Amino acid sequence: MGAFLYGVSLQWKLDIRSKTLLITCYIVPLLFFAIMGGVFTSVMPETRYTLIQSMTVFGVTMGALIGQPPSLVEIYSSDIKKVYKANGVPLYLGLVLTNISAYIHLFIMSIILYLAAPVVFHAGIPENPVLYFACLAVFIAVSLSIASIIGLAVKDQATTSMVSIIIFLPSVVLSGIMFPIELMPKAFEMAGKIFPAAWGYKVMADSTFQFENLLPLIVIFILAVCVCAILLHKVDK
Repeated sequence: MGAFLYGVSLQWKLDIRSKTLLITCYIVPLLFFAIMGGVFTSVMPETRYTLIQSMTVFGVTMGALIGQPPSLVEIYSSDIKKVYKANGVPLYLGLVLTNISAYIHLFIMSIILYLAAPVVFHAGIPENPVLYFACLAVFIAVSLSIASIIGLAVKDQATTSMVSIIIFLPSVVLSGIMFPIELMPKAFEMAGKIFPAAWGYKVMADSTFQFENLLPLIVIFILAVCVCAILLHKVDK
């Protein structure tokens, strides 16, 4: 119990001093919403019906892929790992606490978008809020699982940022949040289905439960968890 509380305390201190977390989980997503929300609804008025979903997909994808990996690199590729071991804290706890922290921040950001979009841009509220938030919860978890792979696999901050951006850009562009995925070449449409963002947008935009759209997210999550377990085992050596 003491090791757990020490891990929580250490993670809290890391979160407080993390400018990356503040920028990627709040500042950039909300600025993107404030600017692009107006552009989308002015150029294509019909986008107001899916504005909450599209802005949330962007915010979650950015917060997870760009905000989460540096925190993991800071833990597992620095002296913090030695501090964990010296105090008897299991190394997996760093991954767990980092994900819980990022999850909470991304969910808060998503709630802010959900409440602000109808007021600022007269965006349509999802027909089934319970289904929407359930799908959002799954999407955030899947996005963070992919981010965890990056954070555990890459050993330095510079490379982590580069890899994160390389994955983030196609995730957003090919997700369908900026323009209908059907307008893209078939190869791009298929490539977009590799990333959680495309499926996250689909499930959150659905007014009824569609298991075939949720299944890919579940599969991606299970595979990502398995990869993280393997990477953690290597880190522990």
